[in-house]
Amino acid sequence: MLQDQQYLRIPGPTPIPPSVQRAMAQPMIGHRGNETSDLLRSIKPRLKKVFGTDQDVMIITGSGTSGLEAAVVNAVKPLGEVLVIVTGAFGARFVQICEAYGIRVHMYEVEWGQAFNPHEIQEYLRKFPEVSAVFATYCETSTGVMNPIHELASAVKEVSDALIIVDGVSCVGGVETKMDEWGIDIMVTGSQKAFMLPAGLMFIAVSERAWEVVYSNPNRGFYLDLSKYRKDLEKDTTPFTPALSLLFGLDQALELMDTEGLENVYGRHTLMKEMVREAFRALEIPLLTNDEDASDTVTAVQPEDFDAEEFRKVIKKEFGLSVAGGQERLKGKIFRIGHMGYCSPADILQTLGMMEIGLIKAGKNIELGQGVAAAQRIYLEKGENDR
Repeated sequence: MLQDQQYLRIPGPTPIPPSVQRAMAQPMIGHRGNETSDLLRSIKPRLKKVFGTDQDVMIITGSGTSGLEAAVVNAVKPLGEVLVIVTGAFGARFVQICEAYGIRVHMYEVEWGQAFNPHEIQEYLRKFPEVSAVFATYCETSTGVMNPIHELASAVKEVSDALIIVDGVSCVGGVETKMDEWGIDIMVTGSQKAFMLPAGLMFIAVSERAWEVVYSNPNRGFYLDLSKYRKDLEKDTTPFTPALSLLFGLDQALELMDTEGLENVYGRHTLMKEMVREAFRALEIPLLTNDEDASDTVTAVQPEDFDAEEFRKVIKKEFGLSVAGGQERLKGKIFRIGHMGYCSPADILQTLGMMEIGLIKAGKNIELGQGVAAAQRIYLEKGENDR
């Protein structure tokens, strides 16, 4: 292995395109000058397209978790009552944030590795008429589950006026997102996943219905007060010092997405998911999720006859290939492969080839090339020339 050669296949942070790296290396500019306002004017309409909204998408210097906290502190009044749908470790993070603010939480937990059922959520919500917000995770990174967010709002609104607040950190930008059409009130994501940037930016969009709640909330915090960001973004500026280098990179990342076309971006992610899943099926290694619930951006693999952590160590040592382990109750039981952002089918074929060698060295009896061949067949059937 070459000393500086690394292959990053974790579900964030993800690899950064060379043109984005070059953009971030531009000389610094004044954050209150016309150049920064021009930059924000360039970014704003393209972020709206990615979110599927007519609302401005606010850009805040912070991690994805800062976006989850911003959603809580702005949209839920002190001593409020909420429902949190937990399908993994990041759904549970919403619970922790709400409890830190003294909010009463009703937790609806789904077996890890499965998506929630919107109609079951609807029935559960009938028991709690005082709930003012329902929190859900679009892609549950810890399990590789894609939840049916597109069906959630309509189910909830039949029985409640609660806001629909969604963590889209590990998928927005890589999968179809229609915030307005689906009735999502607040959508949050971060820069270090499908947006192909380093960590450090959080993006959040708020519906008009949710803005009414935000403005009526007497305790919105200080730095995360979304009303400040909305007011300043209308003037093409920010209330606090922005991460300018990341904004340079964001402008270029959005240019790459526009050039490829969002439908093609989403199709590429679906194709990579199918290649990875078919490869592990061919190798007879179980996947944590079923096909219907599987994420387009991260795949969780649940080995039965070899050690997941030993496998991760082997491929890291042999090739500099990083995949993620399990979290919390799944620690040591699964490994997770990120396939989002600056990642292509060619990268997946290379990754699978390295992983097959790692599987043999970790004690798994496989026929070399079997997984790669299965992924190749998926590519030939559904790949670039057919999209």
